[in-house]
Amino acid sequence: MRKVAKYFVLASLFIVVGGFVALYLHLQADSSAEAQSSSPFSDYRAQAPGRTHHITLQDLPQPYATSSAMKFSLVVARPPNAWPKVPAGFSVQLYATGLKNPRLLRAAPNGDVFLAESAAGNIKVLRGIDEQGRVQKVQDFATGLTKPFGIAFYPPGPEPQWVYVANTDSVVRFPYRIGDLKARGPVQKLCDLPGGGLLPGGGHWTRDIVFSPDGKTMYVSVGSHSNDDDSDTHPTEKDRADILSFNPDGSGQKIFASGIRNAVGIAVHPTSGELWVSVNERDELGDNLVPDYITHILPGGFYGWPWWYMGGVQDPRHKGKHPELKDKVITPDVLIQPHNASLEMLFYDGKQFPQFHGDIFASEHGSWNREVRTGYEVIRVPMHGGTRSDGSYEDFVTGFVTDTGKVWGRPVGVATAADGSLLISDDGGDVIWRVSSATNK
Repeated sequence: MRKVAKYFVLASLFIVVGGFVALYLHLQADSSAEAQSSSPFSDYRAQAPGRTHHITLQDLPQPYATSSAMKFSLVVARPPNAWPKVPAGFSVQLYATGLKNPRLLRAAPNGDVFLAESAAGNIKVLRGIDEQGRVQKVQDFATGLTKPFGIAFYPPGPEPQWVYVANTDSVVRFPYRIGDLKARGPVQKLCDLPGGGLLPGGGHWTRDIVFSPDGKTMYVSVGSHSNDDDSDTHPTEKDRADILSFNPDGSGQKIFASGIRNAVGIAVHPTSGELWVSVNERDELGDNLVPDYITHILPGGFYGWPWWYMGGVQDPRHKGKHPELKDKVITPDVLIQPHNASLEMLFYDGKQFPQFHGDIFASEHGSWNREVRTGYEVIRVPMHGGTRSDGSYEDFVTGFVTDTGKVWGRPVGVATAADGSLLISDDGGDVIWRVSSATNK
């Protein structure tokens, strides 16, 4: 009996202690969330669909206010019951599975969605949505490409004749008619692109591609080779960290805008015709520097990299360099949490979410250079029916990180499906998610 009583006392003690520990952790989490709610900077613990963020230049800390962290993501299998979180009135379905490194998504005029499986070198076509919200047909459109990413249809409008693909080292195109599930002719190479990222140390390898509304100009984004190398002294940075422009046949290469470290996603505003970009800024200056950003691009504009950032703040690693450029640095429209890794963006033009018509959706792939993870979500940038943002953005799809910080999903691409739902590629789970209105699944 004494032994039984002893074990009973010990068990009761463990229960009490465990309760205090659980309460402590809960209070710590609440305290963290409360602290973040009063700060312009945040991390995955405070993400919530509909939460608004607004970072300004006045919020930026000094360089090295915190140390430079290395917290790479080791993606785990999606835990039981884990599912993306969306605002009230929306639902999430698993649209496509079993993909190979699904990256950029782009919708054709007829509603077919083209997908770049970059590591596999494939372009796929995804067609249709069944009653469960799943894809009805998946077909290889082209294979054997070199890290394809950007996809565009030319000429702009309802009857394109070509599908353009931005490989990491070149722009190519395939003859195309609306409804084609497979390229109807051989690939045509149009031009080489700087860098290429084919070998270790090749730098940022994604290349996105869009056309001006009149079809006369082809824009291609080319990320930097490095984090912050001085491009004056590093020839590997030639024609990189730029938006390049070309004629549609690949001739006439020019620098359209510069100082843009890595514009992974580019898009054209549907009414103004202006080019917009979603940019990964530089790392290794601390947890809350330098903000990623989404912004419209001015022809000939300079956005700071590598010597300056955010409207004329000098990178301390290039102290004293190019003082003549300080007043030329353009401040971006929307400052996003540093290290979010903002990837593909679009202007929503579907019918399911009329309240968001013209707003920006962008995928945030997630941080590595931050002590506590940030990103791993899809955000919405309200445009209020116009051509400019007020600088704020909202969490829209969250939940890809567990409460203990384990990552199970990494958003990359976004596209509007034919029915107006939002498709999101996830190269962590090799799947595509579908967000729909809860009343119109």
